[in-house]
Amino acid sequence: MDPSLVSQGHPYVPLDLHLPDYSPCYLSMSNIISVFAFSSLLIVSLIWIFSGGLKKRKVDRVLMCWWAFTGLTHMILEGYFVFSPEFFKDKSGFYLAEVWKEYSKGDSRYAGRDAGVVTVEGITAVLEGPASLLAVYAIATGKSYSYILQFAISLGQLYGTAVYYITAILEGDNFSSNTFYYYAYYIGANFSWIVIPSIIAVRCWRKICAAFRLQGSQTKKPKAH
Repeated sequence: MDPSLVSQGHPYVPLDLHLPDYSPCYLSMSNIISVFAFSSLLIVSLIWIFSGGLKKRKVDRVLMCWWAFTGLTHMILEGYFVFSPEFFKDKSGFYLAEVWKEYSKGDSRYAGRDAGVVTVEGITAVLEGPASLLAVYAIATGKSYSYILQFAISLGQLYGTAVYYITAILEGDNFSSNTFYYYAYYIGANFSWIVIPSIIAVRCWRKICAAFRLQGSQTKKPKAH
């Protein structure tokens, strides 16, 4: 590690970021990623097995897996960040604190409690997280609001991601410890929340438009005499 980083007491950029009583990561990057990958796979597997008994199409089952994964990620992982402002002081090796200490190497605004980041993550955890789990229920039970709900959540995710990157660019886009963390964490870890919500939003838009076209064609049919 660069000696200049060690002398500041933390591995983040900028070097003068004030983090009193900072405690270094207890878990390694591989440990953190392995736990996250295993937990995610477990959630997806359970939802896939559960949805198999509902006689749903594969695309609906995949969507249920996605919404369960992203909903729990928002509520648990991001929720912890929002309500734990001093996670960087944790000395117990608590997993959620370790995640954010590690991720902050890719975006130090998390460790520094940037107001914009806290706001975006707060909205995501409190609103989009529960809404995502509601989407699982809506798909499973065939609720009429399923598509509009998925469309709304996807737009919210895309908006949050846009704000996340735009604010970073406006502030100089210099919050990563090095190039690896920049692309692995800052870019790579958020990539899914750009691509997947975009695909879902387009699909739901088409489904909603098709429903209105069908309704319109039915109302225009002449009455039989």
